Amino acid sequence: MELYKNMETALQIPWYYLAAADQYEYSIRGSNKSEPLSGVIAIQIKPSKWSGVLNPEPNDQNPLSINFFGGSGLDGNGDGLADRTNDEDLLFTFAKHLLSYGTDDDNIRIALWNYYKRDKAVGIIMGNAQMYKKFNRIDLQEKAFPVPVGTDYTFHSTWGVARGWGGRRSHEGTDIFAHYGLPVRSTCYGIIEMKGWNRFGGWRIGIRDMNNTYHYFAHLNGFTKDLKVGQIVEPGQVIGSVGSTGYGPPGTAGKFPPHLHFGLYKDNGNLEWSFDPYPHLRVWERKDTLKARQ
Repeated sequence: MELYKNMETALQIPWYYLAAADQYEYSIRGSNKSEPLSGVIAIQIKPSKWSGVLNPEPNDQNPLSINFFGGSGLDGNGDGLADRTNDEDLLFTFAKHLLSYGTDDDNIRIALWNYYKRDKAVGIIMGNAQMYKKFNRIDLQEKAFPVPVGTDYTFHSTWGVARGWGGRRSHEGTDIFAHYGLPVRSTCYGIIEMKGWNRFGGWRIGIRDMNNTYHYFAHLNGFTKDLKVGQIVEPGQVIGSVGSTGYGPPGTAGKFPPHLHFGLYKDNGNLEWSFDPYPHLRVWERKDTLKARQ
C-alpha cells in the first residue's frame, strides 16, 4: 500500500488502479510460467519491452540507452538505474504507461487494453479497482461458508462425479443439500459477474473475487432484491436462497432435491477451468463455526 500511495502522490494515478493491476498479475502468476517475484510487485514487463527490442543488452539498466532503443523501463526511485526487478522502478514504469492515456476510468481502460490486449483482463482489473476504492484497503481475502453454519444442511465431495442430463458431463462443483429458502451467502469480496437463468444451473449467480477466482452459485430459489450485475458483495452477504431450479427452460424447478451447487473456476490470463471447491468449503465452514462460538 505504501508503494501504491507513493506512486499516487508522484503521478496522480489513483492508487487503486495500480493495486488492481498488480493483484491481477499476482493472481495469474501461479498458473503461468512467470519469473520468480523479486520483490512485492507482481506486475511483469518483458526484458525486450523494458530495454527495447533492438537493444543488444536485454538486461540494460541505463535509462539513457533504454530510451534510445525505445524501451519502456524508467528510473522510479532516483538511483540512476532503471531496474526491471526493482519494485519502485517497475511500478513507476507501469504507472507512467497509464498516465500517458489519462487518469479517468475510460482512459485507464484504454491504457489497460493496450497493455494486456485482453478484454477480460481489463474487466477484472477494473473490478478489482472498484473494490479497493470502496473498502480503501488491500486486505480483501476473507471468505465465508455459502450457507449459515449451524443450520440444517449436508454436503460431501461430489466434484467430478458423472452427470447425465443434457449430455455426458462431469460435476464441476460441490452440492450442499438444504431446505428450500435457506439463505445463500457470498463466499468472498467480489463483483457479481453473472446473474440469471442457465438451463443446467437454473437461477444462478457468478462472483469474481480478488484472486481472479469465479465463485458459482446454482439452483437458487431466487435472488436477493435489487441484486445486480456489477454490484460489489462481501463475505456473508445474502445473495439468494436454496432452491431446485434448472434442467430446463426458465422457471423449471423440482426435478431434484433442493440444494446449492457451488463451483470454483480459475482464470490464468488465457483460459478458465474448474477445480474442486470441497476442501475450501470445509475450511470456510470451520472458520465460520469458530467465529460463531466466540
